[in-house]
Amino acid sequence: MPREHAHTVSSYEQELTRLRAMMTAMGGIVERQTALAVQAIADGDVAAAHEAKVLDPQVDVLERDVEALAIRLLALRAPLAGDLREIVAALKITGDLERIGDYAASVAKRSLKVEAPSSEIPLAGLRSMGRLVQENLHRTIEALSTKDVARAVEVWQSDTVVDELYTAMFRELVTYMMEDPRTIRSCTHLLFIAKNLERIGDHATNIAERVYYAATGEMLPAERPRGGAAPKG
Repeated sequence: MPREHAHTVSSYEQELTRLRAMMTAMGGIVERQTALAVQAIADGDVAAAHEAKVLDPQVDVLERDVEALAIRLLALRAPLAGDLREIVAALKITGDLERIGDYAASVAKRSLKVEAPSSEIPLAGLRSMGRLVQENLHRTIEALSTKDVARAVEVWQSDTVVDELYTAMFRELVTYMMEDPRTIRSCTHLLFIAKNLERIGDHATNIAERVYYAATGEMLPAERPRGGAAPKG
């Protein structure tokens, strides 16, 4: 292999490795944000809420860096087959990760506005939903960093349970508001928090689908498993 060609191939591999490292770093930050946001609402942890918000700009910077490198690779390297799928998937996955970060920051902000004590509004369902979303996101980031197709399918199938928990939370909180108008303000914030957690689950599933496609060249079924009829909004 000519030295110049070998150098080009080496440089290309280094850029791909750098792209993967940035994606993993971005995934790690949003996973941390989500864990902090869940801790903030489940335990009333003000420090966790503030830390989750502070991490958000780091996600935005990484999103721009990943996009710039991915576009450079597409424009200058003319990748083929698996490399092309991986780079195109990276462009889409960064958007999902950035949205997860935004939703986690929103959960953290709203956790500071919930005024009613937990004894008046049970948070067991919200804690369960938060734990499951965290677990799914963790599995998604693992699948992304290791190209684990089986793990990606596992996340895709788990979204049903997240939907079911959201539906149950929605009904429970609406019931509390109807029975005691004093809880309306806090329950409204909790409804938004539950919806944001459900959306984090959706974006984790999006990432799992893109990981599956990048690794196999095939698409998962367009119709995802759904749990119940989750209220819109």
